[in-house]
Amino acid sequence: MTLDLRYTEEQEALRDSVRAMLTDHAPWARVLKVAESPEPDDADLWRLLSVETGLAALAVPEHLGGAGATVAETAVVLEELGRAVAPVPYLGTTVAAQLLVHLGESDLLRELAAGEVMALALPFDVGPTGSGLPGVEVSTAPDGSPLLNGTVSSVADGLRARVLLMPAGGALFAVEADAAGLTRTPVVSLDETRPLCDLAMWNAPARLLAAGDRAAAALDAALVAGAALLASEQLGLAQWCLDTTVEHLKTRYQFGRPVGSFQALKHRLADLWVELVQARAVARHAAASVAQGDPDARLAAALAQAHCGPVAVRAAEECVQMHGGIGFTWEHPAHLYLKRAKSAAVAYGTAAHHRAALATLANLAPA
Repeated sequence: MTLDLRYTEEQEALRDSVRAMLTDHAPWARVLKVAESPEPDDADLWRLLSVETGLAALAVPEHLGGAGATVAETAVVLEELGRAVAPVPYLGTTVAAQLLVHLGESDLLRELAAGEVMALALPFDVGPTGSGLPGVEVSTAPDGSPLLNGTVSSVADGLRARVLLMPAGGALFAVEADAAGLTRTPVVSLDETRPLCDLAMWNAPARLLAAGDRAAAALDAALVAGAALLASEQLGLAQWCLDTTVEHLKTRYQFGRPVGSFQALKHRLADLWVELVQARAVARHAAASVAQGDPDARLAAALAQAHCGPVAVRAAEECVQMHGGIGFTWEHPAHLYLKRAKSAAVAYGTAAHHRAALATLANLAPA
């Protein structure tokens, strides 16, 4: 399958629109204020993204209230959200949307398109292979409806979700966030802009969405899409770190010269630029592969995560270090980019997890 990795005119226009929106509604001071607050995210910004502009439902079919676009357009939005480290549950909701689209769950998709937050009830580090799924047990109520019992740790976007999509017993269930027997407990997260929570269920009522191979295929498709989409967010984050560092080194003087004129720093930034160009290629490839149903989408997503996660961490670390003392202060945004990069590096599977998957998918012999 031939994939066009270039941004279309429509995607560039979408990027400009989202960047302008975030410049107005998610400046650094506001992001820091939300990170310091007890609220899980920026509710006003989420309302703008989901209800007023419909960006949270880009890949939802038009007849269900969405835009009828693809994962490629969603990836463009995530690039810009990564540049702003925007504290909104966009990634988790769009991954949930991918699962629901795969299942054809029209009612839940309509709710999502109307602005409801939904999330996969999985630990944030579970990758596309599905290893490490929580051991949630399924029982039956007297009326024959399913009940869930068990715990799930470190669920991203779970605090704000109205519906949790829960894998259990080889099936997929929808659990209302206010269901009896379900409790959500916030946990300390490295990334204040993407809080996590632990779930505990005691005979929590649920609705069966799918079982068997159909459930497994939908969950796998959602996790592959999640890995691909996260790569675009990491790309946007790394690009901001590089751009901001270059601008700082142009204006920061030491020994009567711009710091950016020092050859050692030039080499470090040149190396980072090369890695970032490669990251853009693999992230775009992953998004296009998922959007067009490429049979190699799983391989493309694994390649993107194996590369983009470490690049985002390195870009954020260089940003902190090359800003000198100011880069280590709470008042400068660099620390939130480093925290987002470090926490995202384990989301949907670590780089090591994806390198191992690549070896299997590409039939590479172990070293």
